[in-house]
Formats: sequence, C-alpha cells, structure tokens
Amino acid sequence: MNPRGIRIGLGLATLLSVAAAPRTHAQSASPLHAPAASAAEPQLHADDAVARTELETGTQLTAHGYLQQAIPHLLAAQATGIDPYATGINLGICYLGTGNYTQAIKVLDTLDASGLGSEAVENLLAQAYIGNAQPQDALRSFRRAAAATPQDEKLYAYLADACTDHKNYALGLEIVNQGLLALPQSARLHYEKALFLSQLGRFEEEGRPEFERAAQLEPNSYIGFLALVQKDLYEDNLPAADKVLHQAIQSGHDDYRMLSLLGTVLLHEGAAPGEPRFAEAEKALEQSAQENPAWSATQIALGKVCLMQNEPQKAVEHLEIGRRLEPDNPAVYASLASAYDRLGEHAQARLMRLQIGRLLAEKSAGGRAPVAQQP
Repeated sequence: MNPRGIRIGLGLATLLSVAAAPRTHAQSASPLHAPAASAAEPQLHADDAVARTELETGTQLTAHGYLQQAIPHLLAAQATGIDPYATGINLGICYLGTGNYTQAIKVLDTLDASGLGSEAVENLLAQAYIGNAQPQDALRSFRRAAAATPQDEKLYAYLADACTDHKNYALGLEIVNQGLLALPQSARLHYEKALFLSQLGRFEEEGRPEFERAAQLEPNSYIGFLALVQKDLYEDNLPAADKVLHQAIQSGHDDYRMLSLLGTVLLHEGAAPGEPRFAEAEKALEQSAQENPAWSATQIALGKVCLMQNEPQKAVEHLEIGRRLEPDNPAVYASLASAYDRLGEHAQARLMRLQIGRLLAEKSAGGRAPVAQQP
C-alpha cells in the first residue's frame, strides 16, 4: 500500500477562517481594513440598507460554505461600493473555493491596489496563485504575509495544503522550510515537510526523521498520530498503522479522517466479507461518510466495500462521487470499470479503462503515488 499525503488542512475552513464580516459604519476606520471615510464621501442613502443586507447575506453564505450561492449577493453589494474590504475578501474566498482562480486574483489584487491589503489578502492571493500555476507570484504574496505575521503557523499550513492540492511539492517544501525557521518546534510544519519530502521521493533519508520529529513534538496529539500512521504506510507496515489508528481513535481522535484511514487500512490488510474486521472497516467508513460525504478517500473505499459484497450499483454511486471529487486518481477508475462490467455496462467500463491509461501516461515521474484523500 503506497501512502497518499494525508493532509490535516481544513479544506474549506482554510478559506473561511479569513472571511471578513461586514463592518458597521463606526468600524470602517479600522486601520487593518481601510482608511476612514473622507468628509467628501456621500452619506448613507436608503439603498444602503439593501446593499448591507446583500453583503450580510453573502457573508453568511460564505461562512457556511455556500460559496457559489454567495457570489451573486456579494457582487450586488460590490456594485454599490459598500464595505469594499469585506465584500472583496469574501468574493475572493468564494472564487478561490470554487476554483475560479483568475477571478480570485483579480478581486484580491484590486484590494491590494486600493490600499486595503492585509496579511489575509496576501494569504488568499498566494493560494489563488498556486491554483493558477503562478508559483513566483505565490511566493511574493506568501513572503509579504509571512513578513507581517511570521509566527502564524496557519499561514504556512494553509499554503502547504494548497501546494498539496495542486501537486506542487517543491513549492510546498520551500514554504514549510521558511515556516520552520520561524517556528522550529511546530509539529504541524514538520509533518507537512515530511509529506513533501516523501512525495518528492526523499522519504528514506529525510522524510522519515521529519515524521518522527512531528510525533515527538506532539505525542498522542492528532498530528502526532497522523505522523506515525503516515510513516508506517510509507514503510508498508500495515499492522503498525492499524495499531496506531486504533490508539488514535480510542484517544478521542475519531473524526472522519481517522475513520477513513482505519477503514482503508483494514481493507488493504485483507479484511473480507463475513469477517469481524471487514464489518469494522465498513462501519468506520460509513461513519466517516456520514460526518463528511465530500471526503473522496471514504467514498472510494466504500465503493470497494460494495464491490466486495457484490453490490455494483451501490459501488458506482460511491465511486462516481469519488471520481467527481478526485478526477485524477487512477484507482477510482479501476474500481469503476469493474463495477460497470458487473452491471453489464461494458462501454462505460471501457471508457474508465481508457481514462486510467491517460492518467498513467500523464503522471509525473517524481514522488510516490498517494493513496488517501487530497483535501
């Protein structure tokens, strides 16, 4: 079992953590956000109540993760000129979270050019540049944010997550290395460094000690357990990974990530239908999916569980979710091909196999292929 970089980034929460709430008129002079209004500015009109409502609605939708739905409300607020910082940063979050990196960059650059820049704006800009394959621009924005808040561990971790999402492991390594200069005792950053080194094919001499360092810095913590599991997986030591996962869950770290990992490891250890360990794997995966149905590793593993129980239609349902969430993972297409064959949909199965060939042909030679969720 080749391990996949198990990130502990919060995904959408990475973006939402820097969301800006609409400010009251009295707050508009906040030096972090914007200069005070000049005396020549027009006073509030009745229509501003509508604009304020649009901004508040857009902000609430953004905070709850309804990014696409938030955009029209934020655009309506933006058109009135109300609270440009809150409007702009929330629009930037929405465009970034929906994969529209060009628009995110445009909105966030406008904030910078208007004198409304902040470390949060630079953080989001760096993530957008990473998504848009502009690493030098990403580094520029990252360095500005790091210069303002060098002790902010989340800054380095969020950008590491973005680099993992877009498979720019070398850039991610550069970012966490700079973070470790400021925060040498950060278990999270040692963990991220270990992942990048391992993805770059440098696990044996450099990645393993970083995983061990992360576990030593925060023993029995969420990060500490993840570091040990990841090390075991890179060493193909499934029994050890199984033991650590059970310890983590018994210690209260039983979120959807740990449950997904446990179910996946049990299946790779050979758990078969009718065995207690198979039932444990299925239960862990179902609980993980209930907590977070958008975690692709869980959906893919549940698809395999259904195939093993000869339930191809249910397998397709889970695997198609996994394919939508993780379209570049060859493993999901292999399972889908098997499921479609069992349903008699042989043309669809052939399409899945063709996709496997395309992905394998495009796959870069560097690093080891990951096996669990890329958040």
